[in-house]
Amino acid sequence: MNTASTPIVEVRGLWHTYLAGTPLETPSLRGVDLCALRGETVGIIGPTGSGKSTLLQHLNGLWRPQRGEVHVCGLSVNDPAIDLRVIRQQVGLVFQNPEDQLFERYAGDDVAFGPRNLKLGREEVRERVREAMEQCGLPFSFKDRLTLELSQGERRRLALAGVLAQRPQVLALDEPTAGLDPQGRLELLRILRQWGKDGDRAIILASHNMEDLAELATRVYVLVAGQVVLEGPPEQVFERTDVLVPAGLSVPPAVEVIQELRRRGFTVPHAVLTPAQAIRQIEAILHA
Repeated sequence: MNTASTPIVEVRGLWHTYLAGTPLETPSLRGVDLCALRGETVGIIGPTGSGKSTLLQHLNGLWRPQRGEVHVCGLSVNDPAIDLRVIRQQVGLVFQNPEDQLFERYAGDDVAFGPRNLKLGREEVRERVREAMEQCGLPFSFKDRLTLELSQGERRRLALAGVLAQRPQVLALDEPTAGLDPQGRLELLRILRQWGKDGDRAIILASHNMEDLAELATRVYVLVAGQVVLEGPPEQVFERTDVLVPAGLSVPPAVEVIQELRRRGFTVPHAVLTPAQAIRQIEAILHA
């Protein structure tokens, strides 16, 4: 079997309703299908309340499916016999503003929390902390820093290191760059891009920031009112302003510029998503 073509995450017909059976019941997901292959970075976009966070929380068993199926790394989240701790070792979930969830006094202890819960030996825990911090651009010496003294960007990277220290196969992130300054955003995108180079793993990220998805995603799902209304490569999805705009979604600024150039009669390739790509195309037009 070609493992690269085998979904590492597969969601089929997933429904979820909050406060089901009460006068306050609120549908969140309505028959969602989603898959991620090993080596992929899958983006999920949608307006506030579209169900993005609820979908991510099903991937590591924070919610078990009310209806439908969720499979990750060959394990069924539906199976009541499955220990959800096993699922959570495979799927690392990074919440929005994860730096607010740091609770240890020292940075190293926060990163070590997960490995220690796995009952690993002292040296193994230390090695995982070192590896995860270095993956996130933090020197190992940061382990002795007080978490409250770190900048927001450093705290965000430290929170991510705490997830990576468990060595998950899937990384699920909810608005990973929200609230970061431009430099912090670029650094976090660099970390995710580097981590995703391992062809045996997958990243699934939900974001309002279309530029993040243009930079990272190999495939994008558009979620509106709990339903997938569009799915495909980002260069195809971002062309569908007829679907995105009515849902209150925009396209990356670079894509808007390229679309305007096409409207004015210039021939520009469709696979232009990032500012750097747009600049190259504009320079080619100016020097033609």
